[in-house]
Amino acid sequence: MTEPAQILVRHGVDLKTFEAEIRPAAEPVVLKGLVDDWPVVRAARESPRALADRLRLYDAGMSVPVTSRPAGSDGHLFYRDDMTGFNFSRTPASISHTMERLLAQSAQSDAGSLFIESVPADKFLPTFAAAHPMPLVDPKFTPRLWIGNRVKVQTHFDLNYNIACVVGGRRRFTVFPPGQITNLYPGPFEITPSGVPLSMVPFGRPDLARYPRYAEALRHARCAELEPGDAIYLPYAWWHHVESLAPFNVLVNYWWNDAAQGEPPFAALLLAALTVRDLPDDQRRVWRGIFEHFVFADPDQSMRHLAPAHRGLLGPASPRRTQEIHRVLAHTFAKPPP
Repeated sequence: MTEPAQILVRHGVDLKTFEAEIRPAAEPVVLKGLVDDWPVVRAARESPRALADRLRLYDAGMSVPVTSRPAGSDGHLFYRDDMTGFNFSRTPASISHTMERLLAQSAQSDAGSLFIESVPADKFLPTFAAAHPMPLVDPKFTPRLWIGNRVKVQTHFDLNYNIACVVGGRRRFTVFPPGQITNLYPGPFEITPSGVPLSMVPFGRPDLARYPRYAEALRHARCAELEPGDAIYLPYAWWHHVESLAPFNVLVNYWWNDAAQGEPPFAALLLAALTVRDLPDDQRRVWRGIFEHFVFADPDQSMRHLAPAHRGLLGPASPRRTQEIHRVLAHTFAKPPP
């Protein structure tokens, strides 16, 4: 298979450039050297030991879930073959203890996998954020740490914007646009290794007889390899596969969603699956058009023939409209199922 195209690289990105150029483009961008001056990055350039010692300064000493796979595995975190569970286990340990294990095993060619994922710094490393300011993200959004050895995080997407900063080691990101969802063969939403839906295609060794549309997804893939100090911006819902390439890797990321806080879209997906998906084909085509008109089209265009005050439950967002929709839905689902 051909190598994916490279993700665009930008140097010297400040907040103004990020908000005016990068966010509106809605494309992944490597932010080269964005966090070069972080103390943990400077420590990582000395040695893995120096990085671990620096992180230990911020560690509150609490236990976190530590993901592991035994020696002889390839570090790929995924489902078991029968989909009844996952191919790894989780046990509690402190961050500092786990880093010592990683350092002790770093000389071994196959020590198995160890991985601390998505640890919120405000709880577990409470002084980290103050010492490592992020210039592109509102300080109210908490940094999260990911620490491990050579681990492969299966292709998935997040319903947030994301800036991920490589602190130590190296990471390879391979990304796919949201529109490739069908060609990536998504798994279940509600039963996942880390709370987000995964592509069911084994990355790097796809079975194209079983997943033929994946070849088209690969045509749209892009990749980048990041070193300490580099960051990557992933727009909302872009799929990404992440491979850690060194015996000791540390990443810090920021998830945020600055859209007006409302009802979770996942609820709408479940309701549509319950009420629309299993209708006859001719009825589903009708509802596709209805959704397009009332939900996905610009309401100031699709409903301009009605004054906003006359659009009822599909009018402009307001506390009163939200309350009325809740009332109607509660009444609807108060009826026992047939």
